[in-house]
Amino acid sequence: MGFKCGIVGLPNVGKSTLFNALTASKNAEAANFPFCTIDPNIGVVDVIDERLDQLAKLSNSKKKIYTNITFVDIAGLVKGASKGEGLGNKFLSHIREVDAIIHLVRCFDSEKITHVNSKIDPAADLETIKTEIIFSDLDIIQKKLEKSKRKLLSEKEIKIFNEKLNTLNKGEEAKISSFEEEKLLSSIGLLSIKPKIIVCNVDEESLIKGNNYTHQVKDKFSNEKIINICADIEDQLTGLDKDEKETFMQDIGLNKTGLNKLIKEGYDLLKLDTFFTSGPEESRAWTVKKNTPAPKAASVIHTDFEKNFIRAEAVTCEDFIKYGSAEKCKENGKLRIEGKDYIIKDGDVLYFRVNP
Repeated sequence: MGFKCGIVGLPNVGKSTLFNALTASKNAEAANFPFCTIDPNIGVVDVIDERLDQLAKLSNSKKKIYTNITFVDIAGLVKGASKGEGLGNKFLSHIREVDAIIHLVRCFDSEKITHVNSKIDPAADLETIKTEIIFSDLDIIQKKLEKSKRKLLSEKEIKIFNEKLNTLNKGEEAKISSFEEEKLLSSIGLLSIKPKIIVCNVDEESLIKGNNYTHQVKDKFSNEKIINICADIEDQLTGLDKDEKETFMQDIGLNKTGLNKLIKEGYDLLKLDTFFTSGPEESRAWTVKKNTPAPKAASVIHTDFEKNFIRAEAVTCEDFIKYGSAEKCKENGKLRIEGKDYIIKDGDVLYFRVNP
């Protein structure tokens, strides 16, 4: 599995520019007027991993397959979106399909680019988006609790819905406190429970240290994941080769691209790990949730592998690279035989043994 991130924000904050840069495409129209994006643009990006590069080289693999991340450029939300303003209901439905939300806010001044509210106030912009999401969730739960539908719910489900309704009515986002709640609330398409990253779109001068706008966001949303990205710089980087990119990044003091920042924060936010398979035919990266047992991880490769699982032969990526192959790791006592209870660790190189 990879994961899907929806880029959400008010009109003209740089969503389409960022999307084009992250996906190295020109699929999304970037224009200086609201709602130039109506249907969502979708781009799939390889998650470049140097560990996989080394494994593929050592195994002399014919193919190398990275895991990936999907970005969805969702049209600008405005006040009243939950009631259909600015085609809001359609846009909110697109958010329901993603694993995580990237809240993009504008943290730069520009006379050339208009702001939908005629004032740069990223904290207020975030409140607008969060409020519309809360209103949308309220509407969903209220409909579930209508008299005609209550008979279809268990007492436990009614209790959970009422608890979340109270929370939302206070203007707070719904929170998940158990796997049971997560399963129930995800099934009805609640938006406020989705993991979020706030991305401050800044100018080049503010990329490293931030500015008054980013400080305002961090002060008000101190419990959220927040990163600074300059969409214009990311756009410039897409047209450079590897050496040019490294030189440009050194010149401006940037040690990590916006894409790499988002991938790192996204994996952390969604609690994901990467394991590898490597051999002469193919070296490949696979993404699973943290604390995934070996049979469940095997099912990512093929659904029958979970049912027919016998064992996993595992080495750490570091040992594989150090000794040069799984065989050499075995000779040096670094290859482990793991059973059904083994929990996958990030960076494992695995060989699954299954019944035919």
